[in-house]
Amino acid sequence: MSAGALYLGIDIGTSGVRAITIDDEECIVGQAESILATPQRCDGAIRQDPELWWRAAETTLDALRGTLDFRRIAALAVDGTSGTVLVADESGAPLASARMYNDQSATEAAIRIDRVAPPESMARGTGGALARLLALLEEVGAKNARHALHQADWIAGRLTGAFGWSDFNNCLKLGFDAIAERWPEWIESLGFDAALLPKVHAPGTKIASVSPEMAGRFGLPGDCSVVSGTTDGNAAFLAAGEFEPGVAVTSLGSTLTVKLVSENPVTAPEFGVYSHRLLGHWLAGGASNSGGAAI
Repeated sequence: MSAGALYLGIDIGTSGVRAITIDDEECIVGQAESILATPQRCDGAIRQDPELWWRAAETTLDALRGTLDFRRIAALAVDGTSGTVLVADESGAPLASARMYNDQSATEAAIRIDRVAPPESMARGTGGALARLLALLEEVGAKNARHALHQADWIAGRLTGAFGWSDFNNCLKLGFDAIAERWPEWIESLGFDAALLPKVHAPGTKIASVSPEMAGRFGLPGDCSVVSGTTDGNAAFLAAGEFEPGVAVTSLGSTLTVKLVSENPVTAPEFGVYSHRLLGHWLAGGASNSGGAAI
């Protein structure tokens, strides 16, 4: 085996956490995984303690570390389930259990959003992450809340010690305008502090290096870059290989996703079709509940 650079991907999925390393030729060098406990259901809400994600990530990385030299890892990225959100304090500590991507219990918040959000916004309804965020803020109060984060954001924050940033793809269902590349003005009418929203970057943008603590914990080089990630569905598409207009991928996980690379964004909310901005193109498609979780 050559002693060249390696690149690490961490996937926070519904049923478990997976990690994979590739080399400069995109060949797989190592992989590991661990199981996540099933999210808790209570009064219609679907919740999970974020610390479970972190412990599973630690277990997975420790297993992977036993198979290769982590000092060779030059950069890493994290993906997570699309629409899973949590609220954290200044230090990144969660103030409550996260609301999962399939939690559709925030009906009152969804009504508020639907009054102001344009028809094409993916933040509308109980399926959008923004309704879950509003419900969380009502639950914990705004006094100590400093960051609204997704799964991928929070795990990357644990690795860098820097919170308050995200990517185009995870933020789409939180209301981010991927065409204009900004948070829309209508969000401010919902009555919460928009400063909680993360700074948004294109997937693959270097954000920071791993913190000295995490470099020591996992044996990573101190200059290992952490780049902004994406959603789990988009990561599955990228793992399939070719990314050119006209290429389509169907991915069967807990949900079934169907996506196609397009030169232009395609949006049809009435049919559940939306587009992610990714790698200079658009990834159009949607997800169905007729996946592994239903089976």
